[in-house]
Amino acid sequence: MLEAMNAETDLAWIASLLGDPARSCILLALMDGRARTAKELAFLARIAAPTASSHLGKLLGSRLVAVEPQGRHRYFRLASAEVGQLIEALAIVAGEVTPSTAWRSRANESLAAARTCYDHLAGRLGVAIANALQARGDLVLADGCGALKPSGRAFMGSLGIDLDRFGATRRVLCRPCLDWTERRFHLAGSVGAAICAHCLEQGCVRRMRDSRALTISAEGRERFAAVFGIEGRDLEAPARRAAA
Repeated sequence: MLEAMNAETDLAWIASLLGDPARSCILLALMDGRARTAKELAFLARIAAPTASSHLGKLLGSRLVAVEPQGRHRYFRLASAEVGQLIEALAIVAGEVTPSTAWRSRANESLAAARTCYDHLAGRLGVAIANALQARGDLVLADGCGALKPSGRAFMGSLGIDLDRFGATRRVLCRPCLDWTERRFHLAGSVGAAICAHCLEQGCVRRMRDSRALTISAEGRERFAAVFGIEGRDLEAPARRAAA
């Protein structure tokens, strides 16, 4: 009974932290996987620096964020991939309880096309890559878990992706992550992180300033088509695809 009461108290505490708009903005700003200073987060959340510091103190106390001192600066990041998964899940619930017209107007098109979800690719690009790997028979995503087949490991190796570099031995290798704009699964876990990092390093995608949205380069479009069979129309908004 006591354990249940403690769990309820902890859940209520986390919910109260996430219920504050400024703290939600801070957490969303960290969903691109990068670490930021309190000053940067204050700017992105449109709040004063002292206010941001106060909110960050509470988020640190709840272990939703972690801090990394570097010289005279302190850089804040999400504490774990699980926190990122929680925020993505809450975004999905928010979409379900919000009238569809208002929800769609808030879903920025650049975010819907391609973005980072903590350390992996999301949006139409992330979903298309997950679908392509499953169609190849290299990947299985189902019931909240995933499996990368030996052919998938070999395929990753042929692309120059080192899974061990991204903690394949210390974290979940791959798992489905429900995309809040597409309502379909994209790929998370160390495999998803490795693919995302590879795409960034190769210039296939580029980060947008002050956003977790990604732009897909011309070279990236060619590579996605050649490697995954992802055509330009696969990355377009559903309305545009229907009109074509």
